[in-house]
Amino acid sequence: MKAKGKYPFGRKEGLALEFKRATDRLPSNFFETVCAFLNLDGGLIVLGIEDDGTVSGVAPAAVERIKADIANLSNNPQKLDPPHLLFPHEERVGDKTVIKVLVPASSQVHEVGGAVFLRSEDGDYRIRGVNRLAGLMNRKLSFYTEQRVYPYLGMADLDPALFEKARLLMLGRQPQHPWANLSPEELLRVSGFIRQDYSTGKPGYTLAAALMFGFDTTIQSLVPGYKFDALLRRRDTERYDDRLTVRGNLIDAFDLLMGFVEKHLNDPFYMEGTTSISLRSIIFRELVANIIAHREYTSAAPATMMIYQDRVEFKNPNVPHYHGRIEPGNFTPFPKNPTICKFMIQLGRYEELGSGVRRVNQYLPHYAPGAGRPVFEDGDMFMVTVPLAATAAKTAPEVTPQVAGEVTGEVAGEVTGEVARFLQVLAERPMTRTEAQEALELKGQANFRNRYLEPTLEAGLVEMTIPDKPRSRLQKYRLTDKGRAILLKGKES
Repeated sequence: MKAKGKYPFGRKEGLALEFKRATDRLPSNFFETVCAFLNLDGGLIVLGIEDDGTVSGVAPAAVERIKADIANLSNNPQKLDPPHLLFPHEERVGDKTVIKVLVPASSQVHEVGGAVFLRSEDGDYRIRGVNRLAGLMNRKLSFYTEQRVYPYLGMADLDPALFEKARLLMLGRQPQHPWANLSPEELLRVSGFIRQDYSTGKPGYTLAAALMFGFDTTIQSLVPGYKFDALLRRRDTERYDDRLTVRGNLIDAFDLLMGFVEKHLNDPFYMEGTTSISLRSIIFRELVANIIAHREYTSAAPATMMIYQDRVEFKNPNVPHYHGRIEPGNFTPFPKNPTICKFMIQLGRYEELGSGVRRVNQYLPHYAPGAGRPVFEDGDMFMVTVPLAATAAKTAPEVTPQVAGEVTGEVAGEVTGEVARFLQVLAERPMTRTEAQEALELKGQANFRNRYLEPTLEAGLVEMTIPDKPRSRLQKYRLTDKGRAILLKGKES
């Protein structure tokens, strides 16, 4: 980007764009603008820009501190109530640095210092009076059904085990997560699952609370048409070869849908720098999280994931904010269920708003070389089509592209993506089962045993350090010469 002293070439402040001077600290009115954008239709804040668009820049020594302040304070209910985690990004404009903060629209009413702010062409203004607040809330409810309050929904309708699972997921994402030690009631309140019902004047639990933490019976009684349908259509393209139907809570729904992906799609060995990463996980975690976070749950139409030989299709009932094809370089992300999106970020299942389009486009060429670009289309049904190369679909034998060109015969059919990742992990040192699972970021022991450990032991790629005592608590696993040769050939290709 070329600066010419202005950012970016004539664009002026307005309903969705705010410039702020920020030489060495966060501006005092920063969160008033955040609040105003959250309460209306979202917008972009650019720090390091004067009101007339002149680029003044942020002091290099202050950039990281300001970014940290934004992330920490946006997650603090004493600053922004309810909190909404923001993700600032720095950008070079000529020889200066600016900080961009994309603020999405929110399904909730937010306040700063006890005041509620809205956005106009002239800037941020404070709104007063119960009637104005009720009008703002009714406007949001007409679009964000996740915030519908059910007066008779209570803790007895929510599954205590899901609160514990959420706590562990948050700790896995951030060891000192500020929400991890809250009581269930406190967690619901701080994360936005309890809101004021302006028709009764009383707080209540929302549809989003039931979807995230409810028993299956609770969810089906509130939204009987809700379901996710995952279908494998390789041989039988009219009906299906395999099927998974999910109607329960969104925490387990994510794991079940990802399990279907892992069952039917390959995970080719891939190195990013010196680290082995799972392309399948990066791409499809984003897409599965997307259909969960942006589905219109009051619609009776199912959300579907269909795996074909040459593509994967996602379809999601949706209240559209935009109609037509979405391009990665020219779209404004808009959350359909902001409270659900925000909570999934805390669980580590969602990166940030808009990350799916960017990351799928970035990594798909490595996962399915030559297959083409993914297609994202917004409308009454949000649709994503992910083209697959022949190596992406799980067919026998399972051979990754890197290894297939180098090994032949008996070994070639044994080197799945899972096996290749396990070999890469053991290249560092011999490991116990627990250590290997942690290094692979796997929680299920059966999954590790069936997909990683047993295939490598049977193929002679890995061996036990104490073979005569397979169940020894001191047992570790290490590469054999054959395993090291396969790993070396994979790196060379």
